[in-house]
Amino acid sequence: MFEKLSVNRGPMYDPAAVQPMRDELTFVGFEELRSPEEVDRAVKETDGVLFVVINSVCGCAAGSARPAATLALQHSVIPDRMVTVFAGQERDATERMRSYFSGYAPSSPSMAIFRDGKLEFMIQRHDIEGRSAEEIADDLRDMFDAMCSRSGPSIPSQKYADLEHARTCGSRIPRIN
Repeated sequence: MFEKLSVNRGPMYDPAAVQPMRDELTFVGFEELRSPEEVDRAVKETDGVLFVVINSVCGCAAGSARPAATLALQHSVIPDRMVTVFAGQERDATERMRSYFSGYAPSSPSMAIFRDGKLEFMIQRHDIEGRSAEEIADDLRDMFDAMCSRSGPSIPSQKYADLEHARTCGSRIPRIN
């Protein structure tokens, strides 16, 4: 009797407007995951340490989360693989990634470290807000020291110096309806 309402699971923001926010992470070696299947493969098939960033358009992503993630990858020891999903953009992929964060509420931005498919470390939005990129990067580097064996940095320091952080807050980006 009742019709099922169609849910638009497409991006919430103009893809061109968020591209600099994507580029900030891919510039240092993150791989974007855009489907639930890609997420499953990354979590289940990555041998060793997988570093995940749930990207976001919010101000704390711009001011702290993305800069911290990129800075941490300038360390002498880094994860075996780095991946990212974008909340509000690839919504199904983000939902699937969050399903692997058992015991944690959905949070954007957030960061996680898996070892051989098992969640070992989590940084949620409340761990990011009010903290500097350097403080968060210190926490990540401590985890990298304890868990990783791949030599870093992810990109040469000369190339890292060219990185432009996307400082736009999502409140200035119109939502797509």
